[in-house]
Amino acid sequence: MATPHISAPEGAFAKTVLMPGDPLRAKFIAESFLTNPQVVTSVRNVLGYTGIYKGVPVSVMASGMGMPSIGIYSWELFKFYGVENIIRIGSAGSYKDWLNVMDVTLAESAYSDSSYALIQGGCPDHNIKPNAELNAIIQKKAEELGIKLKMSVVHSSDVFYADPSRGTWQELAERTGTDCVEMESFALFHNANMLGKRAACLLTISDSFVSHVELTAEQRQNSFTEMMRLALEAAISL
Repeated sequence: MATPHISAPEGAFAKTVLMPGDPLRAKFIAESFLTNPQVVTSVRNVLGYTGIYKGVPVSVMASGMGMPSIGIYSWELFKFYGVENIIRIGSAGSYKDWLNVMDVTLAESAYSDSSYALIQGGCPDHNIKPNAELNAIIQKKAEELGIKLKMSVVHSSDVFYADPSRGTWQELAERTGTDCVEMESFALFHNANMLGKRAACLLTISDSFVSHVELTAEQRQNSFTEMMRLALEAAISL
């Protein structure tokens, strides 16, 4: 089996896929945590791997940036490759002083002004929730591992460079009722809901609008190990 965007054969993916945005982060996770990781797709250098973590098959595949990109890859994984669970593991910018750089946060919902859900499936909602059961498993694993996990409402934005005349980040955070910003989880949650699958979103805070602290690109690629370990431990519990 192959799709226009994934070259893997049928059965190449595990039932659970961890999905960072960056292909190099997918490579780092596979090579650092998985036993015998195999590249199962590399179309457009969007790398996907399947390997073994503590005796259980787990896959890791990049999503690219933005809702159209994760929308394509997650839909094809769910629809054509029999994937049941996708845990997004990404980075976010904090809107709140209680969400600091390197904190790990789990999305309890995702707000977006995007038309993705409406155009894709006729869903008019601007706030979409992840799978409650999957979130509960991640929370339980965080407690067992001693990882401090903060819950947040995530702003999924279509725009990285917004026109300042559209309002300040403080006004945006207040209007959307959100705690941090990224660009993918709204589309992921919608796809999972449409197809009867399960999705969650774990994020590490990479920069703060409040403190103005931010990580380098290399740090974002290689330093989110606490989040990665939590996602892997949750994956093998499913």
